[in-house]
Amino acid sequence: MGDGMAGMHHHGGMGTLGPFTPSSALTWSPDWPFLIGCLVALVLYGAGAVRLWRRGDKWAVGRVIAWVLGLGSITLVTCTGLNDYGMVLFSAHMMQHMVLSMLSPILLLLGAPITLALRALRPAGKGSGRGPRELVVALLHSRYVRVISHPGFTIPLFIASLYALYFTPLFDFLMQYKVGHIGMMAHFLAVGLLFFWPIMGVDPGPHRPGFVMRIIELFMGMPFHAFFGVAVMMATGQLVTTFNAAVAPPGTNLLNDQKIAGGITWAFGEIPTAIVLIALTLQWAKSEERQARRQDRAADRDGDAELAAYNEYLASLDRRGRKIADAS
Repeated sequence: MGDGMAGMHHHGGMGTLGPFTPSSALTWSPDWPFLIGCLVALVLYGAGAVRLWRRGDKWAVGRVIAWVLGLGSITLVTCTGLNDYGMVLFSAHMMQHMVLSMLSPILLLLGAPITLALRALRPAGKGSGRGPRELVVALLHSRYVRVISHPGFTIPLFIASLYALYFTPLFDFLMQYKVGHIGMMAHFLAVGLLFFWPIMGVDPGPHRPGFVMRIIELFMGMPFHAFFGVAVMMATGQLVTTFNAAVAPPGTNLLNDQKIAGGITWAFGEIPTAIVLIALTLQWAKSEERQARRQDRAADRDGDAELAAYNEYLASLDRRGRKIADAS
């Protein structure tokens, strides 16, 4: 109990919150590390896109929109009343967790930030050593990134992040500290980005599995996710001590709220799965189309070559005929 109250004082010392409603969840209540992080990410991305457009290069507006929506979704769950309720209500916290780990990463990855960085950063001049672009490339090729972006690492990490956090004392420990809470949120986002990076296949990375493999990777993570949601819904006791009667809005049924949190987890898994499947299907169709075009072009070239060879053959017959005629 004491910890829970301490947690409240950390959070701007406000008393108990009123009932959890959409309007109270959407009041402006900035969490500065996230707000500043999102603004910096927005400015850098914007600068990169503008540099490409000025150069006369293409950069899809859809990607910009996806990036802005991704940053918007992070801001929405970290810089509003939802973040304050996330400190005292399991259901509110779970909304934050789901958006940060499964919606924001997909939107950000659809923005293709790595591709943008590689195109917008100028290569270092000769003799000036490594520039930022060379560092990005070196990082992408590093063993470290190869390991942390490997499905053998990202899938277990994605699953373990759920189970290890809520079914061990870890969650209660982290929630006592403001920095623990911020770290946890950042971790959800990072794990989501790592998990969906090879699956989305928009940005270059060390692992570029084929479409079928990507869909398999997506579906390998989801059942564990759904099962976790069901396990939370069916738990008969409180899983964590952070969310208790002392800090919850008056009249909250804590066990009911925990069931809602499980339901949110269970239901939320469908949303990113649908988005990713649509994105993958579109990419797949595009790549098939590109391949077909390539084959058509190759066939055209081969056809031309055959025609040229045939014409050459006729010409040689013609020459031979003339030689015979001249000789006689």
